[in-house]
Amino acid sequence: MSQTADTHTAEIISYEPASGAELWRGKHGDVDSLVDRARRAWPAWAAEPLTKRIELVRRFANEVRKDQDNFAELIARETGKPLWEAKTEVQAVIAKVDISVQAYADRTGQRKLDSALQGVAALRHKPHGVMAVLGPYNFPAHLPNGHIVPALIAGNAIIFKPSEKTPAVGERLLSYFAKAGIPSALVQLLIGGPDEGKDLVAHRGVDGVLFTGSAQVGIAINRKLATEPNKIVALEMGGNNPIVVWDTPKVSDAATLVIQSAFTTAGQRCTAARRLIVKSTMYDEVVGAVKSLADRIIVGAPFDEPQPFMGPVIDNATADHLTESFLYLLSNGGKAISHLRRPQDERPFLSPAIIDVTALNDRPDVELFGPLLQVIKADDFDEAIAEANNTRFGLSASLVGGTPQQYNRFWANIRAGIVNWNRPTNGASSAAPFGGIGLSGNHRPAAYYAADYCAYPVTSTEVEQPRASTGVGFKDA
Repeated sequence: MSQTADTHTAEIISYEPASGAELWRGKHGDVDSLVDRARRAWPAWAAEPLTKRIELVRRFANEVRKDQDNFAELIARETGKPLWEAKTEVQAVIAKVDISVQAYADRTGQRKLDSALQGVAALRHKPHGVMAVLGPYNFPAHLPNGHIVPALIAGNAIIFKPSEKTPAVGERLLSYFAKAGIPSALVQLLIGGPDEGKDLVAHRGVDGVLFTGSAQVGIAINRKLATEPNKIVALEMGGNNPIVVWDTPKVSDAATLVIQSAFTTAGQRCTAARRLIVKSTMYDEVVGAVKSLADRIIVGAPFDEPQPFMGPVIDNATADHLTESFLYLLSNGGKAISHLRRPQDERPFLSPAIIDVTALNDRPDVELFGPLLQVIKADDFDEAIAEANNTRFGLSASLVGGTPQQYNRFWANIRAGIVNWNRPTNGASSAAPFGGIGLSGNHRPAAYYAADYCAYPVTSTEVEQPRASTGVGFKDA
């Protein structure tokens, strides 16, 4: 198991998924004290010039850059992802600063419009106050950082609760803000499990909740805050994402895109392809190519040489759940193409699995967060689109192959926040908005549009001296 909490010592303990070795331990935090400290600190931060806030977050990026190798090693150890992938995550953390600075200027900058006798119409933005950031374990640095940096630039204070499965990375991430000279009260770490998360979300001193994680937890947050419209809530949840392969002569390239979509990060990406929908007449060729490539995937520990494509999933409980899900699909009409195998019973390594579920009458609409790809045949393009939309989620979708006209139909009819053509379902750019609909989010896209929920617009009409006159409906003086 990757993570346990000892209720007797009130500690969170983190274990390396690949080896089972203890990596980190720490005590549960006190929500009330953290919120109180943040509330006292944020007004002074909000009053600082924007240029100073930007300068300090740029220093943060430099601190990460100076320690990038050590940071990547820690991410790899705590998540189990290969070192090469951990390094790309650190680069995303660094790049987020410049992107956020540009996004703040584009999305929440000041505007003034002269209006003759009506004075000046002004648009400015104010920070919300104290923001709760709840992070996931799959990208424990990059994804919470994508909330924290825009929120800081806007003038907010942040309380960051990392996943209880990746607290060491969360702690290290916040250390770079402190080294950059950002007051510690402005970016605080809350160690804890679900109880601390619930208390933080519900705390009356928290002005906004920025969440990345499962639909189940996101729905619970939404329900909890239904009577508090004063709190800004941004939910980035998972997906049951389709990748549709249609007419194309480039079967090898199509198979590579499917593999990248389904099995990067051991399938532990919210944008990972969960369902491959393939034209019936291309089924044998495409699925055969996908299987052949999947069979070549190296699964291993983060620092193995040669480097693996896939590491373990986050813990044994997750591996057990995925194994049970594969067996459920198999016993209810699924046809195994590549079996889900677990080479070490005591460790959460899994082989990439592929299963045809075309014959299942009632396919479960759930996010199976791991290396498990379901395959569905479709006879015509309308059927493929309908099958792609056969989900309550709506994060990402890709069409591989097809004509420009078919892509236009695909784009117009697919219910998703990210729609790609001849590209994987994952690997979205931080320079674009990121988010989905349905169970994938609440129409508050992150990445470039994170600036939108980190500050609220204030409109003003302004004249240097009072000037007014009466109109219709007054008696003569």
